[in-house]
Amino acid sequence: MSGAVGGTMRVRDTPERWEVVDGIELCAGHVFRVRRERVRMPRGDGAEVVERDVVVHPGSVGVLALDDEDRVLLIRQYRHPAGHLLWEAPAGLRDVDGEPLWRTAEREFAEEAGYRAERWHTLVDTFTSPGMSDERQRIFLARGLSEIPAGELDFERVHEEADMPAVWVPLDEAVAKVLGGELHNPTAVTGILAAYAARANGFKDLRPAEVPEG
Repeated sequence: MSGAVGGTMRVRDTPERWEVVDGIELCAGHVFRVRRERVRMPRGDGAEVVERDVVVHPGSVGVLALDDEDRVLLIRQYRHPAGHLLWEAPAGLRDVDGEPLWRTAEREFAEEAGYRAERWHTLVDTFTSPGMSDERQRIFLARGLSEIPAGELDFERVHEEADMPAVWVPLDEAVAKVLGGELHNPTAVTGILAAYAARANGFKDLRPAEVPEG
């Protein structure tokens, strides 16, 4: 079949960067910047140069928290661009230089959900929207959960995070909600389905929390 992948070709994403002839910054926001870059296509004589708009993003982490009853923790947050209240997995920006990603996830989990975890594993890595953004997200599986006493929390939730109800949803039910179109947040959708697949394999193939991104 024409275009089929087979033979000795390895099905694995690999880093590659085509030549950027030049570029300009179109805007800069609180979190991300937007650049317009002229990229040389490497095929043929390399004469073709195309424009691509790129959202430059610091990256993010997500936490799929699974308790001893196989329930997933979801929090609800207003998302203005989407115009929805979304049920999400706890997540946050990579906004501390040099901080290990699982430590960022641990901090965000505490701040958004008020929980800590004894066991952390890398669940899944994604580019959230590779056709327009360089954002990378690592979603961790957190288990061995315990609630942090209120007196130990030293931060204040503000803006959209000021009112975020939380629910515990059985993993099987969460999968049904994803497939039924009831959940849309990409961190939650990806994390729930990945956790379901990992559980089916007894969680034995999970990568360590500290494994480098590929």
